[in-house]
Amino acid sequence: MSSENNLKLNSIYAFKEGMSTVFDESGTAIPVTILRYAPWYVSQVKTVDNDGYQALQLACEPRKQKNSNKPDMGHFKKMGQETSFKFVREVRVDSLGEVKLGDQLTLESLIKGDVVKVTAKSKGHGFAGSVKRWGFAGGPATHGSKFHRQPGSSGNRTWPGRVMPGKKFPGHWGDATITVKNLKIVDVNLDENVVLVRGAVPGARNTLVKLVKV
Repeated sequence: MSSENNLKLNSIYAFKEGMSTVFDESGTAIPVTILRYAPWYVSQVKTVDNDGYQALQLACEPRKQKNSNKPDMGHFKKMGQETSFKFVREVRVDSLGEVKLGDQLTLESLIKGDVVKVTAKSKGHGFAGSVKRWGFAGGPATHGSKFHRQPGSSGNRTWPGRVMPGKKFPGHWGDATITVKNLKIVDVNLDENVVLVRGAVPGARNTLVKLVKV
């Protein structure tokens, strides 16, 4: 694979590390989420002539030889890689510039003060009742109500005589794609490949997070 490329992208991917607190010039505490930027490599260049649109396919974290299948190995061999990658994503671009297969993209697409929207998969909590999942109040705790954490009435009268779509029931809580808008980049550390984003970002530690500049 070739050397670093300073191509500026409108969106990048990073991995969530956790949360911390930093202080600004006036001493105000700012809650931040720490995102770790791992090296991403250009694995395919898509053009309007060949694919109908312009984009870059990016790959991250090479797999071991024994965990790579032949079709993927054949695809990534064009960029000089002998194995496949664990993460493969695609990013639309306005200009391809001098980008080549195998180029390593840097974190310079983001700068301090940028406003981004972040998208990630939230933590999965398994099966949950309606009180925990949706915040239902439940029934009285005493006086023999026998109605404590049940979802309550779910149907209707003779008309429409059915449960309406979208009714909040017990079920699988979390493990959903969540987007949070208008988060500010507090700091970008190019030496350690770390991004500090103000506020909370969905997902658990090591969750892949997409950041898109707005």
